[in-house]
Amino acid sequence: MEIKWSDWRPFPDPRKGGILTAPFGPGCYELRHRDGRLVLFGTAGHVASRMTSLLPAPFGAGHRDNARKRTFVLDHLEDIEYRTSASETSGQAKVCERELKSSNTYIFPT
Repeated sequence: MEIKWSDWRPFPDPRKGGILTAPFGPGCYELRHRDGRLVLFGTAGHVASRMTSLLPAPFGAGHRDNARKRTFVLDHLEDIEYRTSASETSGQAKVCERELKSSNTYIFPT
């Protein structure tokens, strides 16, 4: 399966009115630090909604058990970039996630 990624974009700062551009349906997302280190990746049935949980409250929405991950993203927000890939199905998104997990090294691998 060929993954078609968006361009890398600066992660929006909700304190400055930033807007997240991501698929409203299934797909994958990947975050990196500007210095090239890969930060994290994930998949979701609704990518835009899931990505809003990458920041801690009160800036993020949703629920994540990994406070360390959310705090890292907020602490490095000015240096975080993201890209997304839309999928036709959640199954295709899971294939994308497996490929990312097996082929890259992330600060937060899960």
